[in-house]
Amino acid sequence: WNDFVKKSKNGTFLFNRGYMDYHADRFRDCSLMIYRKGRLSAVLPANVVGDILYSHQGLTYGGFILNDKVTVADMLEIFEEVNSFLKKNGVAKVVYKAIPYIYADIPAQEDLYALFRQNARLIAGNISSTIYQNNKLKFSESRQSGVRKAKRQGLIVTESDDMAAFWEISANLNFKYGVMPVHSLAEISLLKSRFPENIRLFLCLEGQMPLGGTVVFETGRVLHVQYISANEDGKAKGALDILFDFLINERYAEIPVFDFGQSTEKMGTILNEKLIFQKEGFGGRGVMYNTYEYLI
Repeated sequence: WNDFVKKSKNGTFLFNRGYMDYHADRFRDCSLMIYRKGRLSAVLPANVVGDILYSHQGLTYGGFILNDKVTVADMLEIFEEVNSFLKKNGVAKVVYKAIPYIYADIPAQEDLYALFRQNARLIAGNISSTIYQNNKLKFSESRQSGVRKAKRQGLIVTESDDMAAFWEISANLNFKYGVMPVHSLAEISLLKSRFPENIRLFLCLEGQMPLGGTVVFETGRVLHVQYISANEDGKAKGALDILFDFLINERYAEIPVFDFGQSTEKMGTILNEKLIFQKEGFGGRGVMYNTYEYLI
């Protein structure tokens, strides 16, 4: 599994079993491996609840992961065989989180055509804010002003392993708004220990005091922002502005795609306008994370 994901055209480290299985106790795994003539051609990270197969509820995205030999005709056959297998095993419906196109090394949307042929219905449309680094927009004046303010205050940005300090900032903020992080401190610390080259924490400091920060996931051609938080002092002093100026224009300037993540809730039906305004101020523009369902 892991070797195939690493060599696939659209896989990321989130599909490594070391990442997927950190919350294995919460899900009844039903991941599938599809072979053609004895060779692995595709895998599907999935779990099952009752008679519904989900691809996979513990992941932000995760449809079929493919090698570069799979054609459109192959994809249609894969869906046919998988649906037959699922039906025999009591599955009546599939809920499918497509992998956004930005994560693929080469085009990999054969599954979207197969979903169309299955009469699949779009049930969730979450929008992310994304930057193409070779054609990025300028920061808005408010974000540029924040960068200037932070520099005048002497704030600095550094990579850190102090997840506890960041989680304290994040937890206080989320407690205020009633939304908690997807991962607990113990979970994110475990994942960072397993994938130290992929999961990184950056903090904005005033002296030795953290004012804000972000966790980023390096997934090959995409730098994905997983968490963003600043305390009230950090907000007032432009901590996040100088943080993302550093990440976008210096540290990760050579990575093709910078993805801020989703700004939507409840299957995309609610847009967090304040959050997306901030991301769009850094030059982010829309990429969809879509979820479909179809009956077998």
